Amino acid sequence: MKRMRSFLLLAALIFALAGMGQRTQGAAAANTLPAQQAQQSLPTIASAVDREISAIEKQIVEAAEAMPEDKFNFSPDSLNIPGSEYKGVRTFAVQVKHVASSNYFIWSPLTGDKVPESIKDGNGPPDLKSKADIIKFLKDSFALGHKAAATLTAENMLQTAGNGKSTRLHLAEFGVAHAYDHYGQMVEYLRMNGIVPPASRGKSD
Repeated sequence: MKRMRSFLLLAALIFALAGMGQRTQGAAAANTLPAQQAQQSLPTIASAVDREISAIEKQIVEAAEAMPEDKFNFSPDSLNIPGSEYKGVRTFAVQVKHVASSNYFIWSPLTGDKVPESIKDGNGPPDLKSKADIIKFLKDSFALGHKAAATLTAENMLQTAGNGKSTRLHLAEFGVAHAYDHYGQMVEYLRMNGIVPPASRGKSD
């Protein structure tokens, strides 16, 4: 009888210790999980630049889509505003093609892709005339931007790329800055035609 009681006590002690061990392991795992999740959610240089490219891509593409096709060749020169000097400025279509062409010139050194042969200068392929073709050209150029962003790492971002002295990070960010510059001009072209830019709709002007 004494042996039976001793056996039962020993068994109870073993189960109790086992339960404590499982709770300890569970608590440790619970503490480790948030740390792992936090580490996984930290942005990388590639993801940070990619988000910036996505932001300007959205605004540029929406602005291009907002302009009616019959206004794609508009330029302020046609308004004959007294005291203005718009002679020779780019049309809206060429503004869009300029952004796209520049994207190829700026980001291709990061990806190693060749600039399409149809792009001879910053004004883009002259045979692209329809709104649909120009917007496709624009979207394709931003696809290259996302590919360029994906090449960036903390180790290579300060390395030079292409034949120039610009760092990889500078080229990636310059593509964004350049697009924002021309987005501002596209916004003015839209407003000159009575069109509120999509990014400003629903907001006080």
